[in-house]
Amino acid sequence: MGKKKKREFLSSELVKSFARIHGFESKLRAFEVKDFLQDYLSTDLFNEIESVNIDADQLLIKIKSPLLKNDFRLRKSFYLNKIKTNLGDDFDFKDLLVL
Repeated sequence: MGKKKKREFLSSELVKSFARIHGFESKLRAFEVKDFLQDYLSTDLFNEIESVNIDADQLLIKIKSPLLKNDFRLRKSFYLNKIKTNLGDDFDFKDLLVL
């Protein structure tokens, strides 16, 4: 049986329209990116990620580990393409900033 998603509320049309009205649509998209990274990365690597945010078509990821920061910086286009192919064209970010 498939793994049940923690944040199934994201697909709810009511939540999406509420987010659009109140201006936190980007935060919902950031939650979806974080869920993807949790599934994609190992548990140890995912635990090094402090936060994921979206600001003006830029994906901002705050990472504790210097090694993981360097990996994200070197493979920036790889991660952006992976997110776009798995989550859809709504997640076509112009840049990935690793903080």
